[in-house]
Amino acid sequence: MSLNNLFRAYDAVMAIRDAARKFTNPQSPPAQSPDSALSQAAAAQGLGHLTQMTGVMVAALKEAFNRDNARLELERAQLEEQRRQAEEQRRRAEELLRMEVRRQAVDRELARLRLLAGTALVGWIASIVTLALHHGGVASHVVLAIGWLLLLGGLGAAFQAQGQINARALDAREPINSGGLPLALLVAGLAATAISLLF
Repeated sequence: MSLNNLFRAYDAVMAIRDAARKFTNPQSPPAQSPDSALSQAAAAQGLGHLTQMTGVMVAALKEAFNRDNARLELERAQLEEQRRQAEEQRRRAEELLRMEVRRQAVDRELARLRLLAGTALVGWIASIVTLALHHGGVASHVVLAIGWLLLLGGLGAAFQAQGQINARALDAREPINSGGLPLALLVAGLAATAISLLF
């Protein structure tokens, strides 16, 4: 009998013994060789370490992701705040520019009205001097009196327009132009005074 046949016989006996144990006691696990038990224990331990390392890596990645998310949200909030501040500064600059342009327009209109008022006053004084120096007839005096009234009306209209401009300067919706009444009265008064010299 050869050694090879002996090993086969031993394996057959062990297989029969394991099969008999399964039939007599089905709950008991099959017997394992010590090498396979050791390799299974090592595999289970390695799998446990791998699972633990995977969990640690997932937790670290999650924490890094949350930190990046929080940083991005903070940067987004800061950019939004900077954009809002820039928009507010631009709006203030536009409002200041609009107020400056309006102030300059008010100053120009007031200077124009003061010039008209001064011219009307000088024209009225000149018409008085004309009356004293020119001895004309009744028609000349009537036309000169009309000239006086027109010049005084131009002076009063210029003063009234200055008051209205000062009141309108505070309200941006009100127009600044005072109209042409003071100028029209001034020109008519000067023309009447000049015409009175012809009679």
